[in-house]
Amino acid sequence: MERVNQTFFLSHGSPTLSIDDSLEARQFFKSWTDKVLPQKPKSILVISAHWDTKVPTVNTVLRNSTIHDFYGFPDPMYKLKYEAPGAIELGKRVKELLMGEGGMKRVDEDKNRGLDHGAWVPLMLMYPEADIPVCQLSVQSSQNGTYHYNMGKALAPLKDEGVLIVGSGSATHNLRKLDFNISNGSAVPWALAFDHWLRDSLLQGRYGDVNEWEEKAPNAKMAHPWPEHFYPLHVALGAAGGDAKAEQIHTSWQLGTLSYSSYSFTTPL
Repeated sequence: MERVNQTFFLSHGSPTLSIDDSLEARQFFKSWTDKVLPQKPKSILVISAHWDTKVPTVNTVLRNSTIHDFYGFPDPMYKLKYEAPGAIELGKRVKELLMGEGGMKRVDEDKNRGLDHGAWVPLMLMYPEADIPVCQLSVQSSQNGTYHYNMGKALAPLKDEGVLIVGSGSATHNLRKLDFNISNGSAVPWALAFDHWLRDSLLQGRYGDVNEWEEKAPNAKMAHPWPEHFYPLHVALGAAGGDAKAEQIHTSWQLGTLSYSSYSFTTPL
């Protein structure tokens, strides 16, 4: 079984990513196996911002249903399906690691839940055949960055087991500040400042600052009024390890404030 030496944080942006060919990010996701990760993983663990629970929870299903957890979008989006096989063994392994190495007292299994759009929209573009087993893990917005980083650290052994670990969230996420007058892919200053701080912190290996982003980052509360879209980054970072090398693998903007900045974290061999 081939080791997966990288973890990823992917900004999944708007659900319209699923149908809008004008989005730069859509082309990035579609080029995934050609340009980013040619290696086919044994299974995929997605930590999605759109599953927020009190305690860590994994979905353990035979086949994933498609959850259309968005409202007021074009009808064709509600007909899209991504019915990848479930990854029950992976879910149980995640639970074992979190309760062992991670020291968690409780990890739940959800035997009904499928994939929310934070998982299936990017995966539909990255792996359109839907033939790789997928398991989802929830975030806990009541916790902090360090908690999620430590959750990731506990999951690090999965890389040796051929598992692709993907945190799916957003580098910036303030839906109340979307600017529908900006359509040219540019960004407003406060969002750009946060996005550049994140890029520089990751590329310079200042992972402790990223864990303490609420105190360290400019415009932290403006960029993330609620933290659930940022915590998948901490899980991916923790799973890569403190000596991992970060690389920005994509950046683009939608509606002035929604960053698609995405990163790989490569663990030294």
